[in-house]
Amino acid sequence: MASRDGDRVVALSRQLAQAHQELRRRLGEIRTGLGHRRLSDDVLLTHCLAFCAALTSHHQGEDNGMFSLLLRERPDLAPTVALLVEDHGLITSILSRVGELADRAAASRGPALEAIGRELDGLAAIMESHFRYEERTISEALDGGMSDTDWRDRVFGFGGA
Repeated sequence: MASRDGDRVVALSRQLAQAHQELRRRLGEIRTGLGHRRLSDDVLLTHCLAFCAALTSHHQGEDNGMFSLLLRERPDLAPTVALLVEDHGLITSILSRVGELADRAAASRGPALEAIGRELDGLAAIMESHFRYEERTISEALDGGMSDTDWRDRVFGFGGA
């Protein structure tokens, strides 16, 4: 499969792992920045909301595109995909709480930021487990070849977020 820049061939499993690594990096930056936020700097909250949008887009691309195509080729992966989709629901709930807390933090300081930090810590733990499981269980199937549809930008590129 061609990479996003088209100059080399990159396996879909590698692209998925790279997307996961980018999401980990973004979450780490946000989490680290929460403790160093300047009162006049709302950029961190904007980054937090952008991260939530990117992760949501990534999972929606998997749920609505990649997984459907994968299951056509590999119906034996249905139990694995069901677990991954279930994780996506849990992660969506956490992202919703983060969004609500970010709205509150825009109006107030300290306590709301601490609550966001706790949610992000939990999110990081769940994401890590989810990403590792996903990469371990579907990588071979992804590299077996899948149709070139519009799911790739959402899964690998985060919908421009």
